[in-house]
Amino acid sequence: MDNLYDMVIIGGGSAGMAAGLYGGRSRLKTLLIEKGAVGGAAYSTREIANYPGFHAGVSGPALMADFRRQAEKFGVEFVRGEVQDLALAADPKTIRLKKGPEYQARSVVLALGTEPRLLGVPGEREFRGMGVSYCATCDAENFTDCVVAVVGNGDAALEEAVYIAKFAAKVIVIVIHDEGIVDCNKTSAEIAFQHPRLEFVWNSSLAEIKGDEDVSAIVVKNLKTGALTETAVDGVFLYVGLLPLTGIVRDLVETDSNGYIITGEKMETSLTGVYAAGDCRQKYLRQVVTAAADGAVAATAAGRYIEELAEYTAMVAGSERVLLAFWSPMNEFSINAVARAEQISAEYPGKIRLVKIDLYRRQMLARKYNAQTPGTFILLERESACATLSTDCYATLESTLRAWMTR
Repeated sequence: MDNLYDMVIIGGGSAGMAAGLYGGRSRLKTLLIEKGAVGGAAYSTREIANYPGFHAGVSGPALMADFRRQAEKFGVEFVRGEVQDLALAADPKTIRLKKGPEYQARSVVLALGTEPRLLGVPGEREFRGMGVSYCATCDAENFTDCVVAVVGNGDAALEEAVYIAKFAAKVIVIVIHDEGIVDCNKTSAEIAFQHPRLEFVWNSSLAEIKGDEDVSAIVVKNLKTGALTETAVDGVFLYVGLLPLTGIVRDLVETDSNGYIITGEKMETSLTGVYAAGDCRQKYLRQVVTAAADGAVAATAAGRYIEELAEYTAMVAGSERVLLAFWSPMNEFSINAVARAEQISAEYPGKIRLVKIDLYRRQMLARKYNAQTPGTFILLERESACATLSTDCYATLESTLRAWMTR
């Protein structure tokens, strides 16, 4: 099937392209779908100074172009399109675009990204990446010895304002509340209030961002008097929140209250064979380097899942009844239990096909059947689980297995 892929990646930012690179290099047939410009949030960053290996800095578009070229070198296919519908619980999984063909995948990586919550003030969109920023870690160094404004009064805003002050000569913090009132933890507030380079403007909101090629000034509105004041600045950092672009999957995979996808260590979501990487998942730090790391992990895990799925399919193919025996080389009972299960199975030739599963090596099957404990046995009939036994008692094991053999 031309439209069947080992891995389909939805999203072409740092995470998606890193996943593609690792998938292609593992010789997985890999497709990446992106509805906009490939590169994600990094594409709109003028300079990235903290990506390892680029000591002189690199522009976001240039780095993302390198990401793409490297992924394409290993055979990753790129398609531009917007996903309209997903069927992720089945195997293979189905991805439908608003315009274009339907794709099928053995595994899917969700690299959906986020978008900043916009204030919607004049100049915000025009100067994004040219003085308007949503990431201090990404851009603060670009404003060394400059005057910048920070809009927001939560934990992120004040903590990032202090960080920006390591570089900027002056940081003007615009707060909507009365003097001394902020929506963050006390420690961050105390540090910010005492910082010599931070200046607070209370009872105010950002009304406009001005400039020519770059930001040169802001207009601040006093919320009590309505007075407008223009102040010269070199940049504006906006911290009014991020929005994960996960709307299309919120009813399909588990998310937190803010819509970020919940994953495990291997980037696995609540659906088998579906992974999430980058800013769209629940995580501590959202950066190009962490997104790329997520993508590498997700693709590697997806590759192992595909291998395990193929092994499993081969093991159970053509068998009406299969006994899955989960064991661990570090659990003596499970080793002996599987050996006893083999002996009992041999007494009833042709009744049940026994499949031994190492919990460490075949975690996909353990997860699929919720068999987390060594010594768990699951009886399948026509590939559907119909009975489960988890015990550390040999007598119970033997009586149950014999009952299953003769049922």
